[in-house]
Amino acid sequence: MREIEEIRAFVEREIVSRYDGFDAGHGRDHVQTVISQALCLAEHYPEVDCCLLLVAAAYHDLGLVNGREHHHTDSAHIVREDNRLRQWFSEKEINTIADATEDHRASSDHEPRTIYGRIVAEADRIIDGETIVRRALQYGMKHEPGLDREGQYRRLKEHMREKYDYGGYLKLWIPHGDNARRLEEFRQTLANEKAFRHLFDTIYDFLNHLTR
Repeated sequence: MREIEEIRAFVEREIVSRYDGFDAGHGRDHVQTVISQALCLAEHYPEVDCCLLLVAAAYHDLGLVNGREHHHTDSAHIVREDNRLRQWFSEKEINTIADATEDHRASSDHEPRTIYGRIVAEADRIIDGETIVRRALQYGMKHEPGLDREGQYRRLKEHMREKYDYGGYLKLWIPHGDNARRLEEFRQTLANEKAFRHLFDTIYDFLNHLTR
């Protein structure tokens, strides 16, 4: 019989530290937040096995080791290839975990196939304006360091509109929690050029100061 605390200890010992090698927006604090939010959302779904959910949340971004473009499918592959999971889970359960990691991506062209995928996808949607802008800007400053302030602003604003604005590709799958309200609040900020520019400038200056 598996115990969630045993699996949690394995995740903390063997998996969470692997996020230290990723960009600042997908580091250890990110995966710990996703795990925490996923387990909180699971309280609304008594049919969910929290052991499966914990592992799906923990592995959801491990595919970033091979780059961002296919990280969701690479994460699923990592789940299926990790034989350590077979001490706790059946092949069917491992496939459920892998499907959930693959389905978490915001730009996915299909709805998550299971409740586990929907919960992990929702937990990964950290709808907080400052966090969203900071993570996106950190990514832009790392991968396009040649852009000046105005270039980073244009890149970020375009990405924010494509992902978070009305008609954007981000989808929310769980009615519980505060994400829908927070998304609407962020959309209002995005629509207000002065407010959004102030948010960007504040975070840009802070991140610039850290790198000096």
